[in-house]
Parts: sequence; structure tokens; C-alpha cells
Amino acid sequence: MVFSSTLFLFLYLVITLALYYIVPLKLRNLVLLVVSLIFYGWGEPVYIVIMFASIAIDYTHGMLVTRCKNKGNLRGAKGAVVSSVICNLALLFFFKYWDFIAASLSAVGLNFMPQLGLELPIGISFYTFQTMSYTIDVYRGDAREQRNIVTFGTFVTLFPQLIAGPIVRYKDLDDQLVERTCNVEKFAQGVQRFVLGLAKKVLLADNLSQLWKIYQATPGDELSFLGAWLGIIAFALHLYFDFSGYSDMAIGLGKMLGFEFLENFNYPYLSKSATEFWRRWHISLGNWFRDYLYIPLGGNRVGTPRLLFNLLVVWAATGIWHGASWNFLIWGLYYFFWLAVERLVLKKYLDKAPGWVGHIYGLLVILVGWAIFAVEDFSAMGDYLRAMFGMGAGLVDSHFLYYLKSFALVLILGILGATPLAKTVWHKLPGKARRVIFPVLMLLALILSTAYLVDGTYNTFIYFRF
Repeated sequence: MVFSSTLFLFLYLVITLALYYIVPLKLRNLVLLVVSLIFYGWGEPVYIVIMFASIAIDYTHGMLVTRCKNKGNLRGAKGAVVSSVICNLALLFFFKYWDFIAASLSAVGLNFMPQLGLELPIGISFYTFQTMSYTIDVYRGDAREQRNIVTFGTFVTLFPQLIAGPIVRYKDLDDQLVERTCNVEKFAQGVQRFVLGLAKKVLLADNLSQLWKIYQATPGDELSFLGAWLGIIAFALHLYFDFSGYSDMAIGLGKMLGFEFLENFNYPYLSKSATEFWRRWHISLGNWFRDYLYIPLGGNRVGTPRLLFNLLVVWAATGIWHGASWNFLIWGLYYFFWLAVERLVLKKYLDKAPGWVGHIYGLLVILVGWAIFAVEDFSAMGDYLRAMFGMGAGLVDSHFLYYLKSFALVLILGILGATPLAKTVWHKLPGKARRVIFPVLMLLALILSTAYLVDGTYNTFIYFRF
């Protein structure tokens, strides 16, 4: 089940909200736990077992950490944290990376690991990171031990952000799991944010994906310079509106239920460097790696060789987190290279250069990176990158102008929507005009999105496979 479906919008969500607000306050976490398990298990009920395992592992390890700390046994508390991390990563490794490693070894003649052909549980990359944060936060004293297993289970399974983020750390929800504010104003804000995210996903991302699919399927010897750039721009906008749209819907659903989730995007395509891009893109993942990997490794308060090692570890992990494929690892190492170069050499020049120079540099780095990210087959990736650098089938292909004209409106809306221009113009309108126009726009967005969902084909969120 996905947010952008009529089943979710007009059945699941309606029933869930009705139950949530009918029951007494003390039963709301239990309702959330049950409906979240139903949400997750709708398409693959067998994997609810993994969810129960994650709850049990981290619930018991959290109590063990607290017990050891109360007795002054810091070594035992550290051991419990390590055990929790190993258990969580073992689940992630088994389901996400076993077949990848087995296939890679088999390709070089090593066949001691059989390929199991297991389906990847939806959202496992997200919820394993979330559950790992619990025992670490408890050990650090950033969060309290949670003795109520229903409350803890609600954190692990919370359906708004369960399968594609934002990655919500336990310390950010600790107090909200016990007590949260639910009122009409907050609920209305949640509805508005959800509808905005739905429109971004259905009206922009899904249409932009059609243009990307055309160029993704174009044979390498037919891919032109302008065609390759048009395709990767479509992918970049598609990915942004798909993922940020999901995040908007998750944040909106959270508000409807009384939760406040942190923002996950901040106009990343306005970045003037790769470093700035990763402060604006998938913020929750960047914060997770910073707090639970980069800083424990020593962060930037070390010498240059160790700093480069820390960056290498973090960006290799960031790349492979996104998928069990070599192109994702290469993509992570690609960003390691640019972040290291910026830190050691480029930053002082970028800071002094005019803003437009940084924007052009940043977009070039980002878009070339997306080509590595989007094309898993090495041969096809090579063809695509060669075309982007003018070594393909000429400057322009015979279909370029047709596709540019056909997708012009959604491309323009996508480019403008990736900037704060609309928000700036909106806030310059008189307050009375905004109060009249806003509900009309929200209703129109909901009607158009629903019409697309009814008439369109199923198109899941791209980050589900990560």
C-alpha cells in the first residue's frame, strides 16, 4: 500500500483517522501500532515477522543498556549497543546485500555463497536505521529507556514514515510518543502538507518519470548530447518531487496524528557545491550518518589523512545504503571525491566566486552524479556519460525537439517548483487573497491528483527500492 493510491486515501486513511480520534488518548499508540502493521503487511505480510524481530531486539537491548548503566557497568552497556547494532545490520545485510555479494563473488568464480532470491522487504533501509538509533540514544543519555513495548512498537512501525522516511531518530520522538498535541489547526496543516506532497508525486514526479524512461531506454549509439542532458534533468526533477513529495506526505500525516517530524529537503538544486547539496538533500539521512558514524569516527577534528578516511567510510556507506549494486557504491565514492576536493582545495575559490559560478558547478556535479545513480548497468552508464560529455550520437537526436515540446510544461513547472519562487510570490499576496485562493488550490490539487490516480497506472515511490 502506498500513499498515492485510492485505497490508501479513501479507505485506509479514513478508517485510521476515525479510529485514532474515537479511542481514548491512552489507546492511541495501540491503534497506531495495529494500523501500522496492517499498512506494512498489506503487500507482503510475511515480512511483519522482521518488524516484530526489530521491535524485540531493540526493546530488550534498550532495557539492557539502562540496566548496565544503572549498575555502573559501562562495558556491559557498550556491549549491548554493539549487540543491537550487529543484530540490526545483520538483518539488513541478509535481505539487502546477501544476493548482491553472492552474485559478485560468483562472477569471479567463487560460488560458496548461494543466491537466495529473497524479495527486499520494503523500507528495511529506513526502519533498521531508526531502530538502531534507539539503543545508541539511550546509551548516550539523549533519550529515556522505553519500558512500554506498545509505545516502542509504535515508534518502530509508525506508518507515515515507515517505508521511505524521513529517518526519524528515537530522541526526536521520545516525548511525542508519550504526549503530543492534536488540534484542528495542526490537523489542517497536516492535510495541506499531505495534499502538496501528493500533487508533487502524482502531477510532477510521475509525469517527469515518463520522459526519463524514454531516454533511459534509448540505445547508447542513438543517445545525443542534448537528449542525454534532457533525460538526466527529467530524472533529477522526478527523483526530487517523488522523494520530497513522499516526505511532505509523511510530515503531513504526522501532523494529522499529532507528531512533528523534521524536514527532509531544503531546495537542494540551489546548492553551490556538493557539500551544500548534502546539507539540503535527504537531510535526515545526512544527520544520521553524521551523528552515528562520522562524529564517532572523529569527524573533522582530526588530521587530514584521518579526515579523508572518515569521509571515505561515510560516503561508501551512504552509497551502498541506497542499493545493493556497484553503481550506488561508485556514486557514494564520487561524492567522497568531490567533498574531499572541496574541503581541501575548491571551497576557498567557490566562496570568492560569483554565485552563478557555484550554481553551475553544483548542478553539473549533481546531474553527473544522478547519471551514475540512475543507470545500474555499467555499459549503459558508460554510454550515457559519454553522451553527456559530447561523445554520443551528435548534438541532438531526431526526437529531441518533440520530447522537449511534449514535456515542456511539466519541465517548466518542475524547475520552478524546485526553487522557492512560488513560496516567495505567495507570501507577497495580501492575506485576504491567500485565505480565499488557498483552499481552492488545495481542492484543485486533490481533485487532479485523484483523477490521475484513477486513470493512471501504478507507479510506486522510487525510494522504496532503497
